[in-house]
Amino acid sequence: MIELDGLSKTFRRTRVIDKLRLKIEPGERVALIGANGAGKTTLIRCLLGEYVAEGKVRVFGLDPRARRSDVLRRIGFVPQLPPPLKMTVSDLVGFACGVSAAQTGHVRAVAGELGLDLSEISGRPFVKLSGGQKQKLLIAIALGRDTSLLILDEPAANLDPVARQKFFRLLGERRHDTMIMSSHRVDEVAALVSRVIEMDRGAISFDQHLADDRLNSAMMRVRVEMSLAEPAFAAALAQWGFSNNAGGRVWSGEVAGPDRLRFLCLLSHYSGSIFSTSLDEAESMETPHAAASLDV
Repeated sequence: MIELDGLSKTFRRTRVIDKLRLKIEPGERVALIGANGAGKTTLIRCLLGEYVAEGKVRVFGLDPRARRSDVLRRIGFVPQLPPPLKMTVSDLVGFACGVSAAQTGHVRAVAGELGLDLSEISGRPFVKLSGGQKQKLLIAIALGRDTSLLILDEPAANLDPVARQKFFRLLGERRHDTMIMSSHRVDEVAALVSRVIEMDRGAISFDQHLADDRLNSAMMRVRVEMSLAEPAFAAALAQWGFSNNAGGRVWSGEVAGPDRLRFLCLLSHYSGSIFSTSLDEAESMETPHAAASLDV
């Protein structure tokens, strides 16, 4: 589906993506996380063929720069910042559906689910819509078309709480789609993804597949042994309610299933200070005991 080999991108002598290697298989649902400036949006733009970059980029086996129209036809994309399009809402929906032979009725239905009535704004220029209206429309266009890949860059940023809930429900209904979702809220997308990739200064600092759905729903017992004392890490674990032994090197506690991804990301930031860590599914009368050891 997606293959990157040695991908690098430089802006004004600043290396934003640095020799990135990555494969995403069909059906994988990836949460792409990282601080501002980590390279997430630049990576997305390379997948869409917007940038000339060093290295190999393949989407559906095609070079997205050389075969951009063929690639974009199969992608549903929601940008982080809405483009300043002057065309009307009606024209935009018609154009988006036309390039992929989609039905405008499907886009209208998704927009309606998000609380946006397209008949009321069809003649208005896209650029004149409110931030929330723009975001709902772009999401409706992405989800209302028959695509093979969803790429969503902070898609819920401008949505009201009700629309956010409906948006995540719509994504949950498309379980078999391949998806890349950039987000600052790992806990928010935890139930939707099968893999978490964290970027830091243009490189991948954390890549975890989530193979067992039980680990996303059950309470987990966690044990972390530090290779060296790290006050900031200890303080972070204490905030999670963890307790430590007399030496302060071994910490233990429990993490709720929905918070598992957020906790794993915390561990990734202090991977150099960790000697070992383990997660054990809490025993119950209904669920057999299960354990998972993680390399971070």
